[in-house]
Amino acid sequence: MKYLENYLNYLEYQKNYSQDTINSYRIDIVEFFEYLNQESIKVEDVDYDVVRLWLMFLNDKKNKSSTVSRKISSMRGFYRYLINNKVIENNPFSLVTLPKKERKLPRFFYYNELEELFQVPKLNTSLGQRDRLILEMLYATGVRVSELVNIKLDDISGEEIRILGKGNKERIVQFGDYAESILELYLNEGYKKLNLKKSEYLFLNNRGEQLTTRGVRYILDNIINKTSIDKKISPHMIRHSFATHLLNEGCDLLTVQELLGHESLTATSIYTHITNDRLKEVYFKCHPRAKK
Repeated sequence: MKYLENYLNYLEYQKNYSQDTINSYRIDIVEFFEYLNQESIKVEDVDYDVVRLWLMFLNDKKNKSSTVSRKISSMRGFYRYLINNKVIENNPFSLVTLPKKERKLPRFFYYNELEELFQVPKLNTSLGQRDRLILEMLYATGVRVSELVNIKLDDISGEEIRILGKGNKERIVQFGDYAESILELYLNEGYKKLNLKKSEYLFLNNRGEQLTTRGVRYILDNIINKTSIDKKISPHMIRHSFATHLLNEGCDLLTVQELLGHESLTATSIYTHITNDRLKEVYFKCHPRAKK
């Protein structure tokens, strides 16, 4: 449908959505179109009854409630765009309520597990210095992997990094002595050997090109396979560890929200469930009259 590409361009150039978000919208909308084709229904003829049948169809396919919520949001936004462009008059998704979210606690590493991860990369090699810096920076700053791979040398000033986050929103993140010492080592040695193409990016692959998000995940998989840790690893787990450890050490929620680049405090508040569990554990372990 011609309106789809126009809508996706609108999301990219006017709303400044990331490519990952735009691709998710595209997939959801195309899947909805395929459902309409199966039922011989035109996009302009969709009403609440059609939407209700579509939701039943998704339920029959055992979609998770989080997936259904995303699809509803994708379609609601698309039909809102059609209304604004005078293609239709009513949004059939406006009356639909989102399913109740399954609240999953984020997985994180304990500090001793992170220490084991940090010891894996060999600091006498260029790639080892880079890999150690990836770990240090992810944990020191809490940045997303998409933000990490887009760090340029010019973004770093002292112990601060200017990060371009979701929706092209800028924020400043901090890093401390451990990350700084590895950064200096990498820039003085490994980076010079890897930067064959005079790149402006901090993290490079063995061909001197900008490291990709997939590349970072591959590196982390290789690192954890060399440890005794029985967990799957992802860049987001280190981000979760960053937030959890800050809160455990007494950092306030608003500061963590700012450091993570969350628009809403709701997104950050999920970490309080972890820290509350930790408080309960410490209380029953330490209070003299908590147990008989």
